[in-house]
Amino acid sequence: MVDFVQRTIDIARDNVTAGGRPFATVIVRNGEILAESPNLVAQTNDPTAHAEVLAIREACVRLGTEHLVGATIYVLAHPCPMCLGALYYCSPDEVVFLTTRDAYAPHYVDDRKYFELDTFYEEFGKPWEQRRLPMRYEPRDEAVEVYRLWQECNGGDRRVPGAPRSVS
Repeated sequence: MVDFVQRTIDIARDNVTAGGRPFATVIVRNGEILAESPNLVAQTNDPTAHAEVLAIREACVRLGTEHLVGATIYVLAHPCPMCLGALYYCSPDEVVFLTTRDAYAPHYVDDRKYFELDTFYEEFGKPWEQRRLPMRYEPRDEAVEVYRLWQECNGGDRRVPGAPRSVS
C-alpha cells in the first residue's frame, strides 16, 4: 500500500531538487491516487500554479466533476489562503497537512507586496475598502443581469447543480 504522506514529502523534495518550491499535494480516493502535483510557480511563472490548485484541477478533470467528495487531500504545509479557498470549494472529505507555517518559517518565507501570511487572514476579513490591495467598486446592473440569466438557464434555481450542501 502506498504511504500517501511519504509520497507527498517525496514529491516536494524532488521539486526542490529540480529548482522548484517546497510544496506538494496528493489527492486520494478509495485508496487510489487521483492526482498529485508539486508547486510549479517557479517553473511556470504562474502565481496560481500551487500544488493544491494543480492537483485539484487534475483530479476534477479525471473524475469529470468539480466536487472531490470522498477524497482525502494530502498537502505538505498548511494551505495558503488561495489554496484553502480551492480546498473548501472542491469539498473533499479531509485535508491532511504535514507541517505548519510556524514549523517551516525558519526556512522559508514567501511574503509579497500585499500578501504576508502572518497578517493575511486579518487582512482578508476587512471590508474591501480597508484592505491594503487597492480595490474599486464600479456597480453595473448589466453585471447582475448575467446572474439572472444564469438562474433562468438553471431552471430558476440559483444553486450550482450537484454541489454538495454545507454542513451546519
